[in-house]
Parts: sequence; structure tokens; C-alpha cells
Amino acid sequence: MNPAYKNASFIPWLPAFFSLLVIGGGGLALVLTQSEPTLGPRWLFFFFIMLLFSGVFLPLAWFINLRFPSDPPAKSIVIIRQAILGGLFVSLVAWLQMGRVLTLLLGGIVLIVLVVIEFFLRLWERSRWRPSEEAE
Repeated sequence: MNPAYKNASFIPWLPAFFSLLVIGGGGLALVLTQSEPTLGPRWLFFFFIMLLFSGVFLPLAWFINLRFPSDPPAKSIVIIRQAILGGLFVSLVAWLQMGRVLTLLLGGIVLIVLVVIEFFLRLWERSRWRPSEEAE
């Protein structure tokens, strides 16, 4: 294991984790039980699904980056972005299912596209020139 991750703890992430779960889950429960399926509540449905599942994917993204360290190590913004991409995937799949166009192949294509986007973002981050780090 990378020495930079030796004392890694999920404790700094707990406020974000619990706030995303509470706001996303509570808002989703309110939208599902207290509203009619018109345009505004439908967008709120997708927004709260994204919040809820971003909270669900946050510990998973943290653990994957802890278990499989990269060079340079993933910063906090990378873990947050990966959790948001997980929430976006679930939200997109829910949107496609509402339109009754979701298939296993289409869900797989959406997943592959999001993984490729994350791969290219990480590749771009790795290739950026940092003169202050090279001078040391």
C-alpha cells in the first residue's frame, strides 16, 4: 500500500456522506409521497436521485482510490467527481427507464462512456505540467 494512504480515514468524508444521504433520501421520499408527477417534481426526482446515489458512491470511490492508488494520488476533488459520476449514471438510467428505452446494452454503453470520460480526465490531470514540483 502507498505510504501516503497509510493513515487514510473516511472520517473527514462523513459530513458530506451523511448530508448527501439525508438530503437525497429525504427529498426523494418527499417527492415520491407528496407530489404529483408534473414537470417540476420530475426534475426534483432526478436531482434527489443524483444526490442520494452520489452519497452512496462516495465511500465506494474513496475505497477504490485507496485500494488502487495512482500516480499522482487522487485528490479530494477526484473522489467527489467520481461519486458524482456514479450518481449521474443512476440518474441517467432512471431517466431512460421512465421513457421505456433502457436496455442492458444501452445501460452498458452509458456506463462505458462515463468510465472513459473519467479515464481521460485522470489522464489529463496526470499529464499537466507542474513546474513547482519539478524544481524541487
